[in-house]
Amino acid sequence: MGRVTTRRRVARLTVGAGITRREDTLVVEEPLEIRVGGRSLAVTMRTPGHDVELAAGFLVSEGVISRGEQFASARFCAGDAGMDNTYNVLDVTLAPGVAPPAPELAREFFTTSSCGLCGKASIDAVRTTSAFGVQDDPLRIPAETLVGLPDRLRAAQDVFEKTGGLHAAGLYRVADDELLVVREDVGRHNAVDKVVGWALTHDLLPLTGTVLMVSGRASFELTQKALMAGIPMLAAVSAPSSLAVELAIEAGMSVVGFLRGESMVVYAGAQRIVPAQAEGSAA
Repeated sequence: MGRVTTRRRVARLTVGAGITRREDTLVVEEPLEIRVGGRSLAVTMRTPGHDVELAAGFLVSEGVISRGEQFASARFCAGDAGMDNTYNVLDVTLAPGVAPPAPELAREFFTTSSCGLCGKASIDAVRTTSAFGVQDDPLRIPAETLVGLPDRLRAAQDVFEKTGGLHAAGLYRVADDELLVVREDVGRHNAVDKVVGWALTHDLLPLTGTVLMVSGRASFELTQKALMAGIPMLAAVSAPSSLAVELAIEAGMSVVGFLRGESMVVYAGAQRIVPAQAEGSAA
């Protein structure tokens, strides 16, 4: 659809050098209404693209589904009767026998690109129960491998390279040293939902032995989304929040922040990281 980026005429001002005018590339931000069985569940601001993955990942995050076979199909449809199809309304069909989302899961208002929990009807609704446990996940990752993930994520951010205006999330599998998927979006929570949705549609849940690498901070909502997908480690280039760390400790999950250069800060689950051996030390 070619709706991920758009071109705009801008004025660039440099102090002491005047103004130059040129074309600039901007990332697109548009609303997406997610429906299940024709019933509206949520409206989120997102970057168009991988919308089916976004919806699938959102349903995993909300605890509606946890396996690929529970997600039957999805189709774009027009909003109100008589309107053209803008590809901003996605209707999901769940597999026969799968319970539809509970009414209390419906968001009270639209979710901005910076907030994945906005619109929850109560404080109790913020926490969801995962179908997967991560406490006994055998993941072990060398520290030197972990510090290389931000550069690998950044190298895969094609749209960020053009716009500088996107968050990214990547799923790394330790066993085969592979960055399985990278997704970009104006919303960090959307980027994670797209990654989780990709995994769901490839029947990979739970995501045992993986690291979720994110380009921003490690918030509570991202920690919870990782937990809902069975991901044992969340790594971020910035700081985690206190509630993110509390949830990780409670669930037996690992959280790494300030992953920059050759260093990191481990806030939970340090046993999963194999320290680099200092030069000159005994084998």
